[in-house]
Amino acid sequence: MTKRMESKYKIDRRMGENIWGRPKSPVNRREYGPGQHGQRRKSKLSDYGVQLKAKQKLRGYYGNISERQFRGIYQEARRLKGDSGAHMIGLLERRLDALIFRAKFVPTVFAARQFISHGHIRVNGKRVTIPSYRVKVGDAVEVKEKSKQLALVLEAQALAERDVPDYIEVDGSKLTAKLARIPVPSDVPYAVQMEPHLVVEYYSR
Repeated sequence: MTKRMESKYKIDRRMGENIWGRPKSPVNRREYGPGQHGQRRKSKLSDYGVQLKAKQKLRGYYGNISERQFRGIYQEARRLKGDSGAHMIGLLERRLDALIFRAKFVPTVFAARQFISHGHIRVNGKRVTIPSYRVKVGDAVEVKEKSKQLALVLEAQALAERDVPDYIEVDGSKLTAKLARIPVPSDVPYAVQMEPHLVVEYYSR
């Protein structure tokens, strides 16, 4: 297993949950945490510990995005009217890397980031190489013609472990996708329960 894979799966083990719902997740075999002391009995988490875990889980799910970026998303969500937790999810799902992962153009959110950085994605006909690029409702997202036969893309298309959510319109033959609407948390097909309200509480301390 490569170091990249090891560090990715370590997020699962640290959280004690298979956060992406992958069949190969080590949590399916070993439910204890990673490292020398992973098998120690876990003490009961404080309120702060519960909030921190919720934040780390959500941050990890979207490819372990940086703390600075994640806090920025929270601050933007807080400025919007209504439920800050729901707005956070909406902003995260509008990231280009999240959208092409949901559209099944790539097998993982980590692969999505690399796929975009390498210039395989166009938005409204223009090449975009920024994984955090924010997609607007109605934007046309497509895989570049030369990239459509890449093994990574073909592998993702064949994955049976997840379906495309209904807030994204996908043409599997042309490899195009469109954000039909901004989702609310209940729309998003997380493999485990996410708790954005606890993330808001964490940052509101």
